[in-house]
Amino acid sequence: APRVFAFDHIFGCDSTQSGVYEGCVKILVQRFVAGFNATVLAYGQTGSGKTWTMGTGLEASSAVMNDSVGIVPRAISDMFSLLAEKENTRFSLFVSFLELYNEDIVDLLNPSTVVNARRPSSAASSASSINASISIREDARGNIVFGGVREEPVSSPADMLSLLQKGSLCRATGSTDMNAASSRSHAIFSIILKQHQSSQPLASAEPESSISSTSTLTSKFHFVDLAGSERLKRTNALGDRKKEGISINQGLLALGNVISALGNTEDSSETSTHVPYRDSKLTRMLQDSLGGNSQTLMIACVSPSDLSYGETVSTLTYANRARNIKNKAVVNRD
Repeated sequence: APRVFAFDHIFGCDSTQSGVYEGCVKILVQRFVAGFNATVLAYGQTGSGKTWTMGTGLEASSAVMNDSVGIVPRAISDMFSLLAEKENTRFSLFVSFLELYNEDIVDLLNPSTVVNARRPSSAASSASSINASISIREDARGNIVFGGVREEPVSSPADMLSLLQKGSLCRATGSTDMNAASSRSHAIFSIILKQHQSSQPLASAEPESSISSTSTLTSKFHFVDLAGSERLKRTNALGDRKKEGISINQGLLALGNVISALGNTEDSSETSTHVPYRDSKLTRMLQDSLGGNSQTLMIACVSPSDLSYGETVSTLTYANRARNIKNKAVVNRD
């Protein structure tokens, strides 16, 4: 019997980058500017087009919006356009770019952590001790925050695209039999937006004028490019490539378990279902996006090849479970 999967959008082989962005991501950018947290995750087997779709590859530095440009550069352009239209608002933007490589968190905007993460296995203990300065913890409100991460201030789309390219150049990639430039790590490109809104025009606000109220909004947008799931017998990976593939699959397995647990909680009246966020650094890093205060979109990338049938079914099942999760996002007003 044919298997049926339900999704909010389906884009075929003839779809365009702009069509994908306009169809399901643009609304998240609008909500992000309105003060909501947002996340876009790209999931799928190795070589299925996740990095291309997200626009976190080396071509991301292009500010020209041709059809090869992916989600992140388009979101950056729209974001600044929307912020320019807001009245009585001062805003500041910051960017961070992290990767999870062999269960080590690497700050791609901090050259020292990148160099140490790429050391041979014999120096792994030294590298881990340096990268251990990056911590995952919860703040007083229960939100996940990263300690020791460099957040670079930006003031223009060009600034943001430059940092995106800088981080992409440092990201771990390698060649396998299924992908000549396979991402060997999970990557999270984050934009932090802080807005100070006043009830009267900023230019005319004076101490002796009528009382005005000011509110502060702080929102985050995570763009997550997950490394592709792999079958070692198809990638023929050996040595470091094999170790990386095993680590990637372990993280994705933990992510699948979290998605299943959250989906089961939504489907049943039970609220005591244990969600194993702490089984992997990946699920811990994505805890807010998966089951917290965030509006989250998962993009499942699949190959049209008959040889990839098994991986395609697995990806569709994975994404179908994710669709059962219902987050309760609220505006982040201080």
